[in-house]
Amino acid sequence: MQKILIIDIETTGFSHRSAKIVEIGIVELNLATGEKQIIFDQVCQEQGTTVEEIEASWIVQNSTLTSEAILEAKFLHDLSPEIQDIINKYEHGATAFNNVFDFGFLESRGFVFPKKLACPMQLSTNICKIPSPRGFKWPKVEEAHTHFFGNVGYIEKHRGADDAFHEADIVLELFKLGVFKLN
Repeated sequence: MQKILIIDIETTGFSHRSAKIVEIGIVELNLATGEKQIIFDQVCQEQGTTVEEIEASWIVQNSTLTSEAILEAKFLHDLSPEIQDIINKYEHGATAFNNVFDFGFLESRGFVFPKKLACPMQLSTNICKIPSPRGFKWPKVEEAHTHFFGNVGYIEKHRGADDAFHEADIVLELFKLGVFKLN
């Protein structure tokens, strides 16, 4: 069984040094059958997160994630053993639509990825071919999804598990094309 993980996190900002993780979604993708299953979906908070930081964050202002949900959530350090156990169980590995961002945050919090797979965003760049002044730009999730599946009305919710669920579709298409491989 060729099952892998697709991980998506939501944060209060872009720097893993100063921003906080506020949600983690993990989806299992069976590359042989295309079946997807959400296996982890949790809002969380980290020590030192302030109400002001949360309320000013892009994610709270641009998604359905609320400051109340974050402030009432479990602490990431309490969820860490469960998350690491999930990661460790998948011998074929894990990926995230933007590996550098998601894995950078998670690794800076002590998570270890025994097998990191290629970045779907980077793999999609030369397939989606979205022009930019320096060649092709990295596609956003919605742009890659539209490229592979047409204009089906998908709008990225910027919620961990929902985003990972749709990113899994993109990974599966890249796998079918022979671009995404289990190294």
